Amino acid sequence: MSSADAIPQFNKPAGGNSEVGVTNMSALTAGPGIKSLFDFAIIALVAVVVIGGLELLLTVFAVPQYVLPKPHEIAVALVTDFPLIAPHLGHTLVELFSGFGIGALVGLVLAAVVTQFPFVEKIITPYILLLVTTPMLALVPLLILRFGFGYEPRIIAVALASGPMVMINATTGFRRVDSGKIALARSYGASTLQIFWKIRAPMALPMIFVGLMVGSIFGLLTAVGAEMVGGGFGLGNRLTSYSSMIQMPQFFAVVLILSILGILIYVLFFLLGKKFASWEA
Repeated sequence: MSSADAIPQFNKPAGGNSEVGVTNMSALTAGPGIKSLFDFAIIALVAVVVIGGLELLLTVFAVPQYVLPKPHEIAVALVTDFPLIAPHLGHTLVELFSGFGIGALVGLVLAAVVTQFPFVEKIITPYILLLVTTPMLALVPLLILRFGFGYEPRIIAVALASGPMVMINATTGFRRVDSGKIALARSYGASTLQIFWKIRAPMALPMIFVGLMVGSIFGLLTAVGAEMVGGGFGLGNRLTSYSSMIQMPQFFAVVLILSILGILIYVLFFLLGKKFASWEA
C-alpha cells in the first residue's frame, strides 16, 4: 500500500501533552496532586517547619509586633476579630461575584463574536488592549465621583479588570480548534452555529477555564484595591484601617483571608477543569 493510500492513525502520543503553562489547562489538570496520606503528611510537615521557624526567628530577634507579628498572634487575631471582619468579607465577595459575573459574561460574548466575525476584532482590539494595560485602580476615583462610595464603582472596576482576561483566553481557545474538524463538519452540512456549539465551544473549555481563573483573581485584586482607595467597607478598607492604627496582627489576618480566597478560586477552577476539560491532559 502506497503512502498516499495509507490509513491515517490517530493514536495518542506516548509522551502526552508536553505543553504546560498558564494558557494550557493541562497545567491545572495533569499535575500529580496529593495522592496519598504520605504526601499530605509531607506538605503539613513543611508548613509546620516554616511557621514554627518564623515564630522562633521573630522571638529570638525580638521583632516588634508593629513590624511583623508572630504567626500565633495572627491566628489569635483571625479568631477573635473574625466577627468584625466577616461583614467586610461579605461586601468584598458581593463586589467580586457581581463584577466578575458581568465581566466574564461580556468577555465570553465578545470572544464568540470576534471568532465568528473577524472584522469586529479590528474594531474592539485597541479598546481591549487599552483596558488590559490600564490599571483599573486609576479609574476608581473617577468612578467614585460619578457613582458615589457604594458598590457601583467597585463592581464596574472589577468587571473592567476581569472581562478582558476572560475574552483574550476564550478567543484563543475558540481559535485553537483543528481546521480539519471544522472542514469535516461543514462537509456533513453543519451550520456555523452548530460548529460553534458542537466543536469550538467544547474544544475551548480548557482556555475558558484558564481565563475565568485569571479573570477572577484579577477581579479580587481590583476589588480590594478599590476598597482601599475609597469607601467605608470591604477587606481593603480593613487593611487601610488596621495599618493606620498599627494593628498588624489584624492586618495580616485580613491578608491571610485574602490568600485563602485566592487559593479557593484556584481550587474551584482546578476542579471544574478536571471535570469538564481533563481530556486535554
